[in-house]
Amino acid sequence: MHQTRTERNKTVILEFLTTAFSSKDFAALDRYLHPDYVQHNPFIPPAKAGLRGFIAGLPDATRYEPGAIIAEGDLVMVHGRYSGGSGKPLLGIDIFRFEDGLVVEHWDVLQDEVAAEDTVAGNPMFTNPQAGLAGRQAA
Repeated sequence: MHQTRTERNKTVILEFLTTAFSSKDFAALDRYLHPDYVQHNPFIPPAKAGLRGFIAGLPDATRYEPGAIIAEGDLVMVHGRYSGGSGKPLLGIDIFRFEDGLVVEHWDVLQDEVAAEDTVAGNPMFTNPQAGLAGRQAA
């Protein structure tokens, strides 16, 4: 079955994030990042080399877990959990823009994860819709 461009972009992002952050598979960076890659995270140095250096410096226990993913045209947004580093897990919304079939630009918004029992609503901050409704409490 043939994937649409949008479906392919989603597949690329899921593979890129999980292999780069969980396995430190730098071949994924070479395979999926555009030569003119632009990084907008204030803590990651510019370009593909900056991201490679940032990931290489993360603890080996670092993992990425994808949650909800949305794509339209050349944009993909994914809600995910970064864990295994120092401190609390981080939840992020990562936004990627594609050009010529490759990731050319990245933005993100990150925050510390708060346990469900510590939230006012009592709901978890992170769920994985692809895995069904597991972990989601009834209203």
